[in-house]
Order: sequence, then structure tokens, then C-alpha cells
Amino acid sequence: MRAPLFLISLALSSAACSDGAEYADKTGTSNPSAQASASASSSTKAEAVNIAKTAEKDGGTWEFSYKWPAAVSAIPELAKQLGAERDQREKEDRAEWDATLTELAGDGDCGGCRSRSFAKEWKVVASLPDFLSLSADYSDYTGGAHGMYGKQSLVWDKQARASLAGVEMFNSPVALEQGLGARLCDALNKEREKRRGTAVQPDSDSMFDNCPGLDEATVLVGSSNGDTFDRIGIYFGPYVAGPYAEGAYELDFDVTASVIDAVKPAYAGAFSVRR
Repeated sequence: MRAPLFLISLALSSAACSDGAEYADKTGTSNPSAQASASASSSTKAEAVNIAKTAEKDGGTWEFSYKWPAAVSAIPELAKQLGAERDQREKEDRAEWDATLTELAGDGDCGGCRSRSFAKEWKVVASLPDFLSLSADYSDYTGGAHGMYGKQSLVWDKQARASLAGVEMFNSPVALEQGLGARLCDALNKEREKRRGTAVQPDSDSMFDNCPGLDEATVLVGSSNGDTFDRIGIYFGPYVAGPYAEGAYELDFDVTASVIDAVKPAYAGAFSVRR
């Protein structure tokens, strides 16, 4: 059986860690009967959700996958939020696929244009007394040579009963950049050198040699102690820090005093210096 389209692009994404443990394998299963399924967690009353649907029509294939862990289902408001996002995305993707098939009716020169897929999987980065930090790996294929993929951050504030992106816990992306200082570009260039086999030249004017701003990154907040956020993950997706062939760059940093200085006062108590 051929691999689903969304797995082809998802497999290209980085497998680096943000929470001190390796991410789960970035593979999923597609349900050929186009029915939703949910798998129960054996360790909690809440259920991990795994929606997988496929359809074939007029020489094209549509695939949709959306997952979240039991920790999300245990928070009804958060499960409702992600469920609404899932349903809206599924509706839009299916409508766009149907429209594409209608537009390409009779055109035999664009077989790949008839297929599309979307996959998104949420994972726990850190579970603290007052916060649940999540990351989502997603991939999107709309035809052509390859799809796109990336990572999203979501932090659930248990006291406020609301969600925010990891970067929103800081005064601004620039403030966090300043808090990380030279560590950010140094770590990125070190990883670039590993992949390219040559060092980045300081005087290079290539767009893929520059150090991107954190307004182009996904910021993940992690923990090594289970009580506070003391780790920061920075994710640069494809085409941000390098060409598509290099893949995404995911960097991990300890929280320092300068990083805490960049945190909004309302969240300062949730962070600590990594010991």
C-alpha cells in the first residue's frame, strides 16, 4: 500500500526535542473507510483523539488526519477549541479539493493536482500545575512536487482557561531574541554547518545565511522539572533558515536570567533558570 501523501511531507520535518524527550514517531495511519476513530488512553479516563479520513474521486485522493493526546481531552474547553479548528479545516480542505476536481475535469496533464492532504498532530511538551504546553506537527499537500510542513505552539493557561502561543508569554519576539542573545545565531549556524559541510561566512549576504528573527519562528516552552518552564525551543520551518532541502531547524536553549527578563510580568512566575 502506498504511503499517504501527508506522511511523505511530514517525514521531512525535524525530529529534535523540546521537552527533553524524543518526539513520538511522526507517522500516523489513514482510515480507508473514511470514518473517524478515537483511541482510548489506558492510563486516564480521557481519550486520545485520532481522526483519519480518506476519499478518492476522479483520479484524485483526499486525505485528512488530526490527532491530540488524552491530556487535551481532559480539558473540555481546550478540546472544544481544537475540535472546532479541526472541523473548520476539514470542511475547507474538502471543499477546495472538490472545487479543484471540478476545475480540472477533462485535463489529463495534471494528475498530481487532483490530490491534497492535511495532517496535524498535537503533542505534550510540558505539563505544569498551571499550564499545559503543546506543540503540533502539521503538513499540507496541495499538489506539485512536495508539500509544506511546520510546527505550532499552544500553551493552555489553566487559571485563565485560555490558550496562547508560546511567544505570547514574552514581551515581544524581539525581547526574546535579546534574551537569548548570541546563543540563538551561534546555535543555528552550528547546525547549518553540520548540514552543509561548510561554515556560514560572517560577511555573507545570502538570505539563508542570515539569522532570522523570532517573528518567523515557532517558540515552544518546555520544562525539565515539571514545575516551571526552564527550556525554550525555537523552530524555523522550511525556507526560513535554509532551503527546503535542508529541512526545518529546531534549537533548544536553557532558560537564563536574561530570558526571564523578556517574559511578560503576568507569566514571570511560571519560568525559572535551568539548573
